Amino acid sequence: MRDKEILKQEILDAYHSRHATKQFDPDRKVTAEDFQFIMETGRLSPSSFGFEPWRFVVIENPDLREKIKNTAWGTYGKLPGASHFVVLLARTKVDTKFDSDYLQNHFKNIKHLPEDHMAKYLERIEEFQKVDFNLLEDDRSLFDWASKQTYIALGNMMTAAAQIGIDSCPIEGFDIQKMNQLLDEEGLLENGHFGISVMVAFGYRVNEPAPKSRRPFEDIVQWVK
Repeated sequence: MRDKEILKQEILDAYHSRHATKQFDPDRKVTAEDFQFIMETGRLSPSSFGFEPWRFVVIENPDLREKIKNTAWGTYGKLPGASHFVVLLARTKVDTKFDSDYLQNHFKNIKHLPEDHMAKYLERIEEFQKVDFNLLEDDRSLFDWASKQTYIALGNMMTAAAQIGIDSCPIEGFDIQKMNQLLDEEGLLENGHFGISVMVAFGYRVNEPAPKSRRPFEDIVQWVK
């Protein structure tokens, strides 16, 4: 078993090294094995109630990458050199409402919940959506809740990449309506079942970043005893 203190230091070193890479080296490519590992950490990420309300779309098609670059201003300097580019989609209310066909199928055939357990679980989800988080007043609220889940997977993928020496940059620099229109035209949103949440580029940095700066630990972490 590896020494825990050494492992902790390696993880912290990866966090210190990681930064939002603005320019990627187009001549360096992430291996298929390494990228498969990164995507697997996203797939294995947790989500509220175990919904897995996401899809990770790896954009390899050069024409579509060019369309995205010309549609999403935040991708313009990053996408051309990125080894891999991923659009994280979140499921819409069509799939995430407590009585949706997706959840029925998900809990029955993926989670393998017994019928009686599933019925009670869905009742709890209904209460959560209606009362606890008040998510059913409009379509956007439930989508934004699902979108928050994708950021858990995003963070895990970026951290895993950093730990094996691969750079990344999360991207929110886009007009959501224009990007949804483009992705819908490409047949990627499955007739309203998905919407864009966030994007991320992977590859290798061209330039070293400035030293990392963060607010002090004591300003961020509060202990309540």
